[in-house]
Amino acid sequence: MTDQLPLESGVAAAAPGVAALAAGLAERAEQERRISPEVLRAVVDAGFARHFVPAAHGGTQATYTELTRAVPVLGARCPATAWSAAIVASLSRMAAYLPEAGRKEIWRDGPDTVIVGSVSPVGKARAAEGGWRVRGSWPYVSVVDHSDWALLLALVPTGGGRPEPRLFALPRSAYRVEHTWADIGMRATGSNTLIVDDVLVPDELSFAAKDLLTGRAPEGSAGCHRVPLPAVNGLFFTLPVLGAAEGALAHWTEYAAPKLRGASHVPGPGPGRGFYEETLARCSGEIDAARLLVERVAATADRAGAPTPLETVRGQRDCALAADLLTGVVDRLFRASGTSGHRVDSPLQRLWRDVHSAAGHVVLQFAPASAAYASQVAGAH
Repeated sequence: MTDQLPLESGVAAAAPGVAALAAGLAERAEQERRISPEVLRAVVDAGFARHFVPAAHGGTQATYTELTRAVPVLGARCPATAWSAAIVASLSRMAAYLPEAGRKEIWRDGPDTVIVGSVSPVGKARAAEGGWRVRGSWPYVSVVDHSDWALLLALVPTGGGRPEPRLFALPRSAYRVEHTWADIGMRATGSNTLIVDDVLVPDELSFAAKDLLTGRAPEGSAGCHRVPLPAVNGLFFTLPVLGAAEGALAHWTEYAAPKLRGASHVPGPGPGRGFYEETLARCSGEIDAARLLVERVAATADRAGAPTPLETVRGQRDCALAADLLTGVVDRLFRASGTSGHRVDSPLQRLWRDVHSAAGHVVLQFAPASAAYASQVAGAH
C-alpha cells in the first residue's frame, strides 16, 4: 500500500439521506435513550463503519477530510446520530491496530462490523495461557446496544512497575450491558456501561495501547492508520458539535427571518433588527472559524507522513477551541430564540442540550489541551 489518499468512500454523499431519517426518529430515539435500529443500519449502510477499515478486509481506508464533510451533516439534524457515526468510524480505525489474525476475525463477515469501545483505563487484565484474562466495567460506551464487538482498554501488571495499558477486542457474546445512561443531552447515543466478567481474550485480539497512541500501526497499513490517536481523537467528538451548531443556526435563522426583514426599530419592548443582524453575523462567523480549525486537523492527518509532535498538540488545542466556540454559538442562539426556542418540542432546545453534553467530553476540555500545547511550544525553544 502507498501513502496516496484513497478515493472517497461516499459517506459525505450518503449523509443527507441518513440525516433525514434520523431527524424523523430523533424524538423516539431520545425517549428510548438509544439510536433507532433503522438509523444505525442507515449509518452502517452509508459506510461509516467501514470508513477506516483496511482495504485488505473490504474497507475503504478513507480520509479524515471526508469525515469532516459527512458527520456535521448528520449533526445538524440529530447530533446523537452524528456522534454514533463518528464513534463507529473511530473504533474501526483503532481495531486496525490488531494483529493480522485478529483483524481477520473481527471483520470475517465483512467491513461493516459495528465496533464500540473505551480507552478509559478502568479495566484489568492478566496474562493467561493462550492470551489474557480481562475483566472490568466501562461506563459511557456509546452505541453499545447495537454493537458486534467492543475494543476496551485494561491495565496489565508488570511486576512492580507501572501497569501496561493494552487494548482487547471482545465479541458481543463476551460482555453485557447495564443501562446507566441518564444525561440530559445526547440521550440517543445510548452511552451505557459495558461489563466484562473475567473473559479469556486470545493474543491475536490484543495490542499495546502505546502503538495506538504513537501511530505505530501494523506493517503495510494505510496512512489513515499511522496517525497517533491524540492527533485526531478530538475530531471525532467535535464534528457532531459543529453539525449541531450549524443546525441551531438554521433553526434560529428561520425564526429570526421576519425580524431581519423588519424595521430597524421595532416599537415596544424587545431588541431591534440590529440585535438579530449581529447575532446572525457573529454566530455564522464563529461556526466558519470552528470549521476551519477542524478542517486543518483533518488535512494534517491526511497528509503523507505522521503529524509532528507540535501538530499533534495543535490538533488537540484546535478541537477543544472549536468546541468552546461552538458551545458559545449555540448558547447565544438559544438565548436569542425567545420562548419559542425553549419549548420542549423545539429542535433548538434539543440541539442546545446535545451540544453541552458533547462539549463536556474529557477530550474536548481546553485546559489540558492548552497545557499540552504550551509545553510543546516551550520545549521547542
